[in-house]
Amino acid sequence: MTDFPTYLDDSSTRYRLRLQTLTRLRWLAVLGQSVTVLVIAHVYNFEFPELACFALIACSAFLNIYMALRFPAAHRLPPLSATVVLSFDVAQLAGLLYMTGGLANPFSVLACVPVIISAASQPVRHTLVLGALSGVVVTFLAFHSLPLPWYPGSSFEVPYLLIVGAWISIVSTTAFAAFYAYQVSAEANQLADALAATELVLQREQHLSALDGLAAAAAHELGTPLATIQLVAKEMEKTLGGDPRFTDDLMLLRSQSERCRDILRRLSTLNSDDEAHMVRLPLDSLIEEVIAPHREFGIAIDVVHGNTEMREPVGRRNPGILFGLGNLVENAVDFARDHVTVTVTHGRERVEIVIEDDGPGFAPDVLARIGVPFMHRRNRVDRKKGGGLGLGLFIAKTLLERSGAQLRFSNKSQPQSGAVVQISWPREKMDLFGSGKLEGYPAGAG
Repeated sequence: MTDFPTYLDDSSTRYRLRLQTLTRLRWLAVLGQSVTVLVIAHVYNFEFPELACFALIACSAFLNIYMALRFPAAHRLPPLSATVVLSFDVAQLAGLLYMTGGLANPFSVLACVPVIISAASQPVRHTLVLGALSGVVVTFLAFHSLPLPWYPGSSFEVPYLLIVGAWISIVSTTAFAAFYAYQVSAEANQLADALAATELVLQREQHLSALDGLAAAAAHELGTPLATIQLVAKEMEKTLGGDPRFTDDLMLLRSQSERCRDILRRLSTLNSDDEAHMVRLPLDSLIEEVIAPHREFGIAIDVVHGNTEMREPVGRRNPGILFGLGNLVENAVDFARDHVTVTVTHGRERVEIVIEDDGPGFAPDVLARIGVPFMHRRNRVDRKKGGGLGLGLFIAKTLLERSGAQLRFSNKSQPQSGAVVQISWPREKMDLFGSGKLEGYPAGAG
């Protein structure tokens, strides 16, 4: 399995929460809390410690102002600092709820918000700590709080059963929402990492292809000074050719300048004369180029030609197809017992490649999830040899689908065992000459 840079899983940057995100959310909370307190105190005239509530709201606003002055807006908090800040939000909300009825307050459900934010952006252990703190706070509020604000001269007694139900609701909502946010965030991060690795593979291949152009440019730029050197060498030979002290040096200078000229001539034609030939890759040559690196591992690789009613497709060299097919063949070789079969079929409408091995095949419960990046368990039944099918298979599947291919993963029918991967393209995607006619190759020629 191809190795990829470890920085794709670098937690030092992934788990840094942007400060501006927290401050904006906190300003929204300050606004909402302030409006709620004012409405309850001055619209409904409910009795409760209004000044103490505004003191807690002011603490939240002060923290925002301090952090805005202390750090730039783009600053990212490390996990520990983010957890401390979110813990302050839990404590501040708990203080407000304590003075306004505890769990009987309809806004008590907001206690789950900091935990959800942590689950979506922080490591699991930090989220668990914050969740435990939130659970302790909610449990405390279930038994201890000031009365729920109500009309003057009367009180509203909340049934204890309703408090228990509110506690269960808040705790279960926090756990479920936090787990859901963690799963969605983890899958998004995995997909982003896998796509980044895919781009790295393509970028590497593009850099290799660009070397031809660089070589031609170098040949063009070096042509003029080399011509000057040759001219000077000829003049020196005319002037000093009769002097035996310089004869050997002049001959060496002439011969090496001629050699340089021949090299530059070859480089200058690399992108013009050779490129048209190199960019075209017949299907048989593509298959051989894919499987050649995997013939030295003690596993026989047989190439079988199926229905070939038309001539062999001649496609454009595509690094994505070469890498994708190579990865699938590598996985087949890794898990095969004795041999791998590659069946090639090219008809009038489609080109199909089927890769089969005689190994244990895919585990039934993962066939529907084949191609998910960073799978935590292996796709094959057997674990005795071969690499895992996670990021590499995802990249192979992504690259082949980009080329217009459709992939299907399955197992052989009983009593046979082994995995089967079918890759199919519309013929025009794999043939530079989609009409089936190529100079020197009449339609229908094999």
